[in-house]
Order: sequence, then C-alpha cells, then structure tokens
Amino acid sequence: MLAFKATTSFPPLLLAAPDTIQQHQTRLLPAAMPEYKLIYFNARGRAELVRWIFAYGDIPYTDERFEMEDWPEKKPSVPGGRVPVLLVDDKPLLQSLAIARYAARQASLIPEDSLEAARCDALVDTTAEIMGEVYSNVFKLDKEKMAEVFKDDLTPKLITPFLTSLEADLEDQEWFASGQVTWADLAIGLVVGGLKQFDADLLSQYPGVEALVSRVMALPNIKEWNDKQPELNF
Repeated sequence: MLAFKATTSFPPLLLAAPDTIQQHQTRLLPAAMPEYKLIYFNARGRAELVRWIFAYGDIPYTDERFEMEDWPEKKPSVPGGRVPVLLVDDKPLLQSLAIARYAARQASLIPEDSLEAARCDALVDTTAEIMGEVYSNVFKLDKEKMAEVFKDDLTPKLITPFLTSLEADLEDQEWFASGQVTWADLAIGLVVGGLKQFDADLLSQYPGVEALVSRVMALPNIKEWNDKQPELNF
C-alpha cells in the first residue's frame, strides 16, 4: 500500500492582478515502499501467516530461512535473539502476531471498523494459541501417535469448542468480518486447513468453516504461493 506526501509548487512572481494568477494544486507523490526481510526457520511455524499476508497483498520481501540446526550459530546475529523477526528498512519488528498485524495493515487486510478489527484480532490470537497447543503436544511424536493424541485428547478439549464457536460466528457469511477478506480469514485457512493433516474429516460437521477454508485456499495469490512451496513438516 502506497503512502503519499504532499508537495506544493509556487508560481513565479507575476506583474498581474491577484485574480489573474493561476491557482496551483497540491500534488501527491508516492513515497518509496519499505524494504522487508522476514527471518525464520525453514518451516511454516509462526512465520507462515506473515508470508501468506505478503503473498495476498503482492508485497515484495526477502524470505530469509535457515535450518533449525543452524540456529545456535545464527542466533547472535538476529535482532532480539528470537524469530520470527521482520526487518523494515533494517528496523527490527519482533513477535509473530505484531509482525502479522503490521503486514496485514500494509496489505489492507484489517477492517476500518474498530469492533470488526478487534474481532479479527481475537480470532487470530485464538488460532495462534491453538496452533501452539497442538504442535507442542504432537511435534516430537510419530505419525500414528500424533493422530491418536489429536483425536482423543486435543479434539474434544480444544478443537471442537473452537470450530463450534467459529461455525456459529460465520452465520453463512462469505468472510469472517466486514464482508471482505481479512487477515483473520487467512489465519483460519492456514491453521484450520493445517489441522486437517491430523484428521481428514475434521470439518465434516462444520460446513461453514470448511467452505471458508476452501475459499481462502482458492484465493489466486494464496494458491500460487502454496503451489510453489516445498513440503514442510510444520
């Protein structure tokens, strides 16, 4: 999204009556877009929502990735010593949701209405909590044990209440808030879509959520991004 600055042109002195002097209009010139560099592991994790937002907004950035085993060597050179970090013209921005919210604003993915924006914030926070809880429980398990823990423990305690509430919130709407795509929709597509790897039938009782996930995945820039990404564990 372009920012603008105003510049004013002043006419030369003229030997004429004031009413003969042509009025000069203020012109708006585009300011340069910041340079972005996103630093994170070679994984989806806590950076993928930011990548999706940049992809949706067609915002250029450097996607700097490194392997987990290289983190001890990499850490001293990373601002704040933690990832993800977004460099905005070399100024570091930390915390994954703060980064995603900033990126969403640049991509015009945050509603203008304060209440709708807050609803999106709440939903994105919830999806982040769910993602963290799921992966902290299954990350080091083998595939068979993952499915068991997800089905018998996480689904009844965590996933079902969330999906039930989300289904009610959607109320047959095309998008979660403001009648247009927001970063909350991208978060739903990313996190809920990702949970289907543990249970292919997860959304069978939630047609509204399933339809929303499908719409997000079909967004041209999101589809293009996902089509070219390598298979990652998480």
